[in-house]
Amino acid sequence: MKLRLLLGTLMLTAAAAHAQVAMIDENFESAVVSTPVNYNNLANGWTKKTTVPHNIYVDKNTTTNNQYAQFYAAGSLSADVFLVSPQIAAPDGSKKITFTVTPTGGSTLEVGLIDDPANLTAGSGVPASYQLLQSFTFSGTAAETTVSPITVPASAKQYIVFRFRNPLATFPGSSHSALAVDNVKYNNASVLSTSDQVKLKEGIQFAVNAENTALQFIAKKDPKNIQVYAAGGQKVAEGKLSGRSFDISALQTGVYYILIENAESSVVKSKFIKK
Repeated sequence: MKLRLLLGTLMLTAAAAHAQVAMIDENFESAVVSTPVNYNNLANGWTKKTTVPHNIYVDKNTTTNNQYAQFYAAGSLSADVFLVSPQIAAPDGSKKITFTVTPTGGSTLEVGLIDDPANLTAGSGVPASYQLLQSFTFSGTAAETTVSPITVPASAKQYIVFRFRNPLATFPGSSHSALAVDNVKYNNASVLSTSDQVKLKEGIQFAVNAENTALQFIAKKDPKNIQVYAAGGQKVAEGKLSGRSFDISALQTGVYYILIENAESSVVKSKFIKK
């Protein structure tokens, strides 16, 4: 019996390790802000390949309190490092990726796909299995910009890769170029174009009830379908309203994203916090 239980535990652990997500909506807010003591605080299945710990880390704007993934040259003019997404379901060509980027100093940022993160080695270029989607070159400092949605083609490669390379010297002999990536969204084109406002268009509004067990809706017509996703992109609930309520009692505390298909079959996106 003990052996059987052990085998069952191992099977569950393996399944969890290979969980795939259908969508990504990552703002890095759930990660602990990195410090000189610990630069390894990525969350929600994100990983990195770096030459030194502070090539990639989660940082925070102390004015706006916004968090983001920070790439940093760390004094090297030859930095070539990778930020890797959680494993996604095999792309079928129907989804796009977009994100915001804020460069400080000059550098190159690539977005690509890889079959296995183990094939990536920081500072050693890219393997033959790396599939480039788009490359961006920045010559200096610029304001935050939202990248136009990039179509992700059908592929057997199931990891999205951000590659930071070719930093430019900001003064002779050293490089302190940096680049922030935030609000990474990988999902359907119709979802990418919708609003993040809690007060939704199409006459739909909702709020979490006082008990934090349900979403209470106000709408002229009931939505056709509702899907709820965790911050890491995993679908955690789906269904229709019961009365004017949608049950979230089984969800843990945290930030969630919701896709609402209205009576006219258009999709509206918003988010909520369960306390």
